[in-house]
Amino acid sequence: MTQENSTKTVSSDCVVCGSPATEKYKPFCSKRCADRDLGKWLNESYSIPATEPPEYLEDLEDEDEF
Repeated sequence: MTQENSTKTVSSDCVVCGSPATEKYKPFCSKRCADRDLGKWLNESYSIPATEPPEYLEDLEDEDEF
């Protein structure tokens, strides 16, 4: 039985504009897209939506027993 190299090359697209990513700037296609993404991080444009805790947890936070 022969064993084949099963390494797959996944073609990836730039996460900013969708153009094919280049090896030098991966996962981006260019320095411009990499800088745009960095700018979003620095401006805090990326965020994870938060949900309000249930009311019973807010009541527990007010107690000094914890």
